[in-house]
Amino acid sequence: MNDCSPTRRDLLGSAAIGLGAIALADLLHREGLLADDRPAIDPARPFAVRPPHVEPKAKRVLLVFCAGACSQLETFDYKPELIKRDGQPFQDIPPVTFQGPSGELARPQYKFRPHGNSGKMISDLVPHIAELADEISFVHSLTSKSNTHGPAENFLSTGFILDGFPSMGAWISYALGTENQELPAFVAIPDPRGVPQASVNNWGPGFLPAVFQGTPLTSSQPIRNLNPPADISKRKDRAAKSLLRMLNDEHLSRHPGDSRLAARIASYELAGKMQLSMPKVSVLSDEPQHVITSYGADSKNQTKAEFARNCILARRLIENGVRFVQLFNGAYASAGALNWDGHQKLREQYDTHGEIMDQPVAALFNDLKQRGLLEDTLVVWCTEFGRMPMFQKGAQGRDHNPNGFTAWLGGAGIKQGYSHGATDELGFKAVEDVSSLHDLHATILHLLGLDHERLTFRHNGFERRLTDVHGKLIGPILS
Repeated sequence: MNDCSPTRRDLLGSAAIGLGAIALADLLHREGLLADDRPAIDPARPFAVRPPHVEPKAKRVLLVFCAGACSQLETFDYKPELIKRDGQPFQDIPPVTFQGPSGELARPQYKFRPHGNSGKMISDLVPHIAELADEISFVHSLTSKSNTHGPAENFLSTGFILDGFPSMGAWISYALGTENQELPAFVAIPDPRGVPQASVNNWGPGFLPAVFQGTPLTSSQPIRNLNPPADISKRKDRAAKSLLRMLNDEHLSRHPGDSRLAARIASYELAGKMQLSMPKVSVLSDEPQHVITSYGADSKNQTKAEFARNCILARRLIENGVRFVQLFNGAYASAGALNWDGHQKLREQYDTHGEIMDQPVAALFNDLKQRGLLEDTLVVWCTEFGRMPMFQKGAQGRDHNPNGFTAWLGGAGIKQGYSHGATDELGFKAVEDVSSLHDLHATILHLLGLDHERLTFRHNGFERRLTDVHGKLIGPILS
């Protein structure tokens, strides 16, 4: 009988050829002899507009990030069976979940009602967002790789649960630059109550050039150290800048290949431009009263009013051509006091958080639409994972659940009044058209005209991507 199985010599020969091919590809890449899809970055103009891979539907992104894992069961994922089985044990759930022993199934803590021509069932927790039902697409079948807030925030913002990877906004500003050369390409707006648990990882550059990191600011806390000290006159400030520019130009002429110096000069020049441009955007005193009221920025609830002002700031940044705006609702805190982490008294906590988030976010969406900005702006509402269908034992709240949760998208390139995917009848696990956060990332990039498999950066010998080696388009939500 003729044995066709490979011999040890065959295996060693194939391995040698494979290693040689890898080495050859690396050498060719280093010599610039392989086709390179990476954006061509001019260190002296790192924010210059760069072309996408294909014609985009969206020019910019507004991402609303509800920190703490907002429950899909109290907002957008209607489960009649969960209402029927309220108080019953659920045998399919592990006896112990993330934070402790499991209790009985618990019905949604808010009533769901049909909204719009689509009849979409949305809870009374978010009555203003519910009015957008016919204008947005829901994705009910998202999954995450982590049930811990910090790593899950990393995964949502960077595509990896570990620290050290570039945020989505950094990838996008690296790929596309920005339309307004006097403002940052990427702005992160933390909640008035503080920063999220993963903090600067959510807007960090990772291994991308540092110039592509997000610029954090809020309506009440503008960019730090942007203006000179009060004891420095305008004449002295101009003279110092002129001298610095002359020294930098002279040094750069002597070292024309020093890209780090060119990038640093570009960042200083942007800071100088922002001294004039940023106050025009961040100072909200010229907003008419009807806009202030529509957002809830005149609310007696101070936290709501401050978050509403952040939403107005987000609109003004989008209006002025900022490429990626990341707006946070909720801050790092234990027991859900300052965010959506409803472990103990979910109804009581969500009454607070829903009041703060709902009206301002809906007003922001409507304001973008009224100004014609939704035509080329993608709006994404998301959270890092979902919640369990049962209460925790001895508590009135839900534990962490990365197996099925909801996001919604609207604006440029998004189908209106549509729901995609589903969790099971109790909202425990995604079972229909299951999507990962990598799929969400791929879809966002696609709408910006970027192929997630072609958007790469070489780091430590690897061609890294926002979507790692995963990701597929969530095609049905695209218009």
